[in-house]
Amino acid sequence: MQEIKAAVKKSKDFFARGITREVAFRLKQLKTLKGALEENEALIIEAMSQDLGKSYFNSYVTELGLVYKEIDLFLKNLNTWANRKRVKTPLMHFGSRSYIYKEPYGTVLIFSPWNYPLQLSMLPLIGAIAAGNTVILKPSSQTPDTSSTLEKIGKNYFPPGYITFIKGGREKSRLLLEEKFDYIFFTGSKFAGRKVMEAAAYHLTPVTLELGGKNPCILDREADIDLAARRIVWGKYLNSGQTCIAPDYLLVHEGVKEEFFKKAKGYIQKFYGDKPLESPDFNQIINKKHFERLIKYLHKGRLITGGNFDKDRLYISPTIIDQVTWEDPVMEEEIFGPILPVLEYKNIQEVVEWVNNRSTPLALYIFSNNKKVQKTILEKIQFGGGCVNDTLFHASSPYLPFGGLGESGMGAYHGETSFNTFSHEKSILKSSTFTDFAFRYPPYKLNLKLLKKVFKWL
Repeated sequence: MQEIKAAVKKSKDFFARGITREVAFRLKQLKTLKGALEENEALIIEAMSQDLGKSYFNSYVTELGLVYKEIDLFLKNLNTWANRKRVKTPLMHFGSRSYIYKEPYGTVLIFSPWNYPLQLSMLPLIGAIAAGNTVILKPSSQTPDTSSTLEKIGKNYFPPGYITFIKGGREKSRLLLEEKFDYIFFTGSKFAGRKVMEAAAYHLTPVTLELGGKNPCILDREADIDLAARRIVWGKYLNSGQTCIAPDYLLVHEGVKEEFFKKAKGYIQKFYGDKPLESPDFNQIINKKHFERLIKYLHKGRLITGGNFDKDRLYISPTIIDQVTWEDPVMEEEIFGPILPVLEYKNIQEVVEWVNNRSTPLALYIFSNNKKVQKTILEKIQFGGGCVNDTLFHASSPYLPFGGLGESGMGAYHGETSFNTFSHEKSILKSSTFTDFAFRYPPYKLNLKLLKKVFKWL
């Protein structure tokens, strides 16, 4: 308890010094962060290997590389983003000028998850410090090696109170939420997200919630089936399906289902070999609890491929299950593992109705070369973001806001959107001292008819 209170006080005291408001200071810290990651790259990759069984390639492409790219974007553009912005001024304020100032919230609390422990810690952190905040970051207790490595970086490269990593489990999270922060950024489950929002409401603290959901992947009969199979297999089984934007289930047109199965099985074999459980490019499940939850999904439906598992090593092979119904357990909650349930459809209107009758997904993917079908899906279904004829890649662009909608979250980040998320827009009108309309002051003598004309003219 005292550790948490002391950390929060130190972070608030650091912000009160005012130095984080200086853009030069923020740029220096971003450069320091990049240098720290580069100097400790081997340690970080080894930590993620220990925590998640991730390969060097996987760790760099899905974590470090994206973080470096984000920092470079901020270093290039922060001066411009942080400048005050002049906007139009109504004629009624003739002679005055209007501005929007971007200023930091203050002390920010960031919760990061275990599935991408570096990327999902660093990307919001970059936005928060670039906007001029001090940060307390709570990494997941499920990835202890990565969390310890990040904590060491925080202590060794940044001044005390500026960026603070708090390790620990749920009790530490609960204690942190009892404190008053100026902004909270959370990535994780819907259940935990509700707890965060409830705690934030007590202090009237603004929040960004990046949650998950059952993300549909739609395979139209007018798609390139070979390309679709390749990209669906890649997107679904990357990180063993432990990705919040992974295709959660496949809606496939009845006319191309069997062709997809044939192609998908071929690509699973090509990517992960004859023994996927031994592939260096395939990950373990994070813990026994999640493993036990996932293998229960293997009992219903027709197994197309996979279904093998290693209980001791917590591995489940890439699996596709056909003849699934909406009532089956695998369709009740986000899977977050290497199991792809498949449902078939006859027409695209069925798809629209099915998806819209369920919780708003964080991501959606449509594979089709028919522009009309693409338009129908994009305009008639609500979801956070997604791709046409691809999976996952929308989240790797720093120029696209990333966030959910409804039960999949609120708010967004990445690139300039991150800077705006962690910045308060202060509106300022600099009024003229040379013009002063008399009719604004009492006693009000302007009749209503004339007043309406004046407002139309202004």
